[in-house]
Amino acid sequence: MTAHDTRLTTPDYATLRVALRDGIATVALARPEALNALDAQMKMELIHALRLVSGHARAVVLTGLGEAFCAGHALGDAAAIRDLDLGRTMREETRPLLEALAACPLPVLAAVNGAAAGAGLALALACDMAVAAESAEFAVTSSRLGLIPDAGLSFWLPRLVGPARARGLAMLGEPLSARRAADWGLIWEAVPDDAFAERVEARARALADGPTAGLRLTRDALREGLENDWGAHLEREAELQAEAGTTRDFLTAAVAAAEGGTPVFEGR
Repeated sequence: MTAHDTRLTTPDYATLRVALRDGIATVALARPEALNALDAQMKMELIHALRLVSGHARAVVLTGLGEAFCAGHALGDAAAIRDLDLGRTMREETRPLLEALAACPLPVLAAVNGAAAGAGLALALACDMAVAAESAEFAVTSSRLGLIPDAGLSFWLPRLVGPARARGLAMLGEPLSARRAADWGLIWEAVPDDAFAERVEARARALADGPTAGLRLTRDALREGLENDWGAHLEREAELQAEAGTTRDFLTAAVAAAEGGTPVFEGR
């Protein structure tokens, strides 16, 4: 018996498709007719789905149905645009989604099957790892609308690709190929389209079979290291390592190493 329940009953989401198999929860954005653009309902349902699968799975795959991963924010028609309060949308809809991703106790893999633009790119970067099909493209589209990069893009871009490339991406709005995105360190890897599904499965399997608590603490250490100073972060590492050292997975791995065996992690 593992630390996670394999039974999962999902609500009838209007904007998502959720499936659980062998410890891997796949959450697919399901508005292909709108290139999976993020509207208020999709954001709300994503938050719910992430919390729901956390007690049933060992890893999450976030992907899109159809040709796109996610085309960014859904702005609506001309009448709706006139009434938009973008600050409110960020505070009340987008930020809670990003915080739910950051708080997810499971590793989250973005499987970028197609275009990821604006907030869609931000959604991929908010995951722990992103694997993209080589045909996928990334774009920071805010400059085309007279807006700034939001949903965390202005935070992540300079940290991942450096200030010069971040400014070029944000100010020019030109598409970036998956291969170049991988070369620049924006994503983990770009994979030929015909090998994409198999690679996503392999990466998700590796995460699901890993030490779940240890992976979560690793994510925390790496994220906090972006902001901490050297001395403070050494102390934070000590705190997180002390917590990791109390997990059953650590004990399992330590015993296996001492006996020359291979650990089988339970995710706790």
